[in-house]
Amino acid sequence: MTEQDRITTPVTAGMLRGLLDAEATAHGLLPHRLPARARRQIPDGQLAMAEAQPSGVRLAFRTRATTIELDTLPTKRVYRGFPAPPDGVYDLLVDGRLTAQATVPGGRVRTITDMVSQTAEVHEGPAGTARFTGLPAGDKEVEIWLPHNEITELIALRTDAPVEPARECGRRVWLHHGSSISQGSNAAHPTAIWPALAAAQGRVELVNLGFGGSALLDPFTARAMRDTPADLISVKVGINIVNSDAMRLRAFSPAVHGFLDTIREGHPATPLLVVSPILCPVQEDTPGPLAPVFDGGTLRFRATGDPAERAAGRLTLNVIRAELARIVDQRRAEDPNLHHLDGRDLYGASDYAELPLPDEVHPDAAGHRRIGENFARLVFGTGGPFAATAGGPSRAERRVPGRPASS
Repeated sequence: MTEQDRITTPVTAGMLRGLLDAEATAHGLLPHRLPARARRQIPDGQLAMAEAQPSGVRLAFRTRATTIELDTLPTKRVYRGFPAPPDGVYDLLVDGRLTAQATVPGGRVRTITDMVSQTAEVHEGPAGTARFTGLPAGDKEVEIWLPHNEITELIALRTDAPVEPARECGRRVWLHHGSSISQGSNAAHPTAIWPALAAAQGRVELVNLGFGGSALLDPFTARAMRDTPADLISVKVGINIVNSDAMRLRAFSPAVHGFLDTIREGHPATPLLVVSPILCPVQEDTPGPLAPVFDGGTLRFRATGDPAERAAGRLTLNVIRAELARIVDQRRAEDPNLHHLDGRDLYGASDYAELPLPDEVHPDAAGHRRIGENFARLVFGTGGPFAATAGGPSRAERRVPGRPASS
């Protein structure tokens, strides 16, 4: 692409899908997965970092370009004492098919100095460019999925042919909330996180509110979900509450009710699925908090609570699964569109034997694929709570799915 051939298109919120807000910065546009009002209530750096990592967020446009360049300023996360992780991956899809990938070196570096407190040091670095060349000729729908684990400020889009708005797809909008596994921890690239894999098989538009370490039934997250147009909603909770030792059973049960009540204020009849945690042997019957264990440079986790304290209300995954099933069963008498799924149906004992959790908590790339396939089959498949019906096009509000609302 020569200088005179380049067409620069401003990156605007209208080009983005899968986010709830976009912040203008000194460098460009920063996608957010929580609205500004919710962000003002965030109590810690863990969630502030996670919601700004654009898991499921993508640029969408139509073009004949065969060369595309996207200038960004990434913020990379590094844990002190560990090697730097690989650069975040940008997935480019042409007409729904993964066609090219790129990375952006450089950028800011956020060094986590303490894994428990999440204290960090930030060092500035240069912006860079994700380049995609040799793309198929002809008119095509293009999506660029941003790294699921790397804060990404969008600066400029350059192409060798004009860019037009993406066509309306008419697909149903799936709004999902979960933990680091839903955000994509240990997945290989952004369209390989399990919610993206399930969304592709279910032919729905994903809005992913998976926040690493932060699926804690926060009221501001429930309000964000209440106010976000959606045709299908799922809430996958439990593991962060156990591994942070954030609640006892007495507080957990009403918090679940309150979270669901808030969502129902904005979505009174939308199919709503409550998903309990996948199998995680270190937390099945042992309360948290989790503690990191460094084994020859490899990070693993162990639960540090006393199983005997379950009688006093300490939470484990098995306690939470039973309580979520009870709550959904109780509420279904007045809410027939509320559903429950045991997370072990997505990843259970046989899956763990075949595809063990590398750090004892998070699945690897193959584990994400297994969870995504099982979710698509059980939830989007025939007879599932999100199965396609003959009800016509999307019932979501008539704006582009995932485009940020005003905040």
